Amino acid sequence: MIAHAISFVAKSGTGKTTLLEKVIAELKSRGYRIGVIKHDAHQFDIDHPGKDSHRLTQAGADTMLITSPEKLAMIKKHEASPPIEELIAAYFGDVDLVLTEGFKKSSLPKIEVHRRERSATLLCRGEEHDPTLLAVASDEPLQVDVPVLDLNNPSQIADFVAERIIHATD
Repeated sequence: MIAHAISFVAKSGTGKTTLLEKVIAELKSRGYRIGVIKHDAHQFDIDHPGKDSHRLTQAGADTMLITSPEKLAMIKKHEASPPIEELIAAYFGDVDLVLTEGFKKSSLPKIEVHRRERSATLLCRGEEHDPTLLAVASDEPLQVDVPVLDLNNPSQIADFVAERIIHATD
């Protein structure tokens, strides 16, 4: 089973991560299993010099997995970032919902996070009209063609995600 997925998108500094933390906690309290994929436009490294895993990767391992009784982490080198749908299919079959942060160019359904002091315009309803936009989570009223959710009400946003994504095909 491929999990249902929705992407939270916004301009940098708008509060996507803070909102996602609250929405995840709300959905977990309702008993849902949640996966998250964070898009990073920059290079990142979770494998630190001096650690055995880093030494093995530096020695030439293309895929390196470290595991313990509680969790696992994988370092997998690739030429280009795999499509989001491929990542969801490969790694998230055991969750009810995948929330992604970023991936504004993907074909996933989206909630745009909007904060009045950050920007007067929307990414998905500005120069480009993104047909995958399902709602805007905003701290001000907006005149748009999709529902406007209260950015400061994670329970309302979780209700929307559960209804429109998790239970959409039930």
